[in-house]
Amino acid sequence: MMPGTRFLYALILAGHLGTLILLVAWYSWLAPSAHFPVSLVLLVLVLPLFAPLRGLLHRRRYTIAWSCFLALLYFTHGVVEAYVSETTKSLGLLEVLFSSLWFLAGMAYVRITAEQT
Repeated sequence: MMPGTRFLYALILAGHLGTLILLVAWYSWLAPSAHFPVSLVLLVLVLPLFAPLRGLLHRRRYTIAWSCFLALLYFTHGVVEAYVSETTKSLGLLEVLFSSLWFLAGMAYVRITAEQT
């Protein structure tokens, strides 16, 4: 594996795991939803993040590629939260940062590793 791909892979994991940890912390104790039970929110928002986790940990290009579509959903969620609520603006922007990192590093990783094969 080339040194550049190692760095991109680390950024992918940082973005993905950062999104996961942020959402658990956000909806568990930082700013729980007033309208929905915590368990329901975590089920809907956090459970999909476990779908690509095994493939990401094994550096599977296909999983990294399709997980970028998932990152876009979390990007959208972060933008909406940052725009709608002043109390969760910083959390929403942090989610935008993590999901953008995941998406951009994932796309670069897929492109670079496709050229190697």
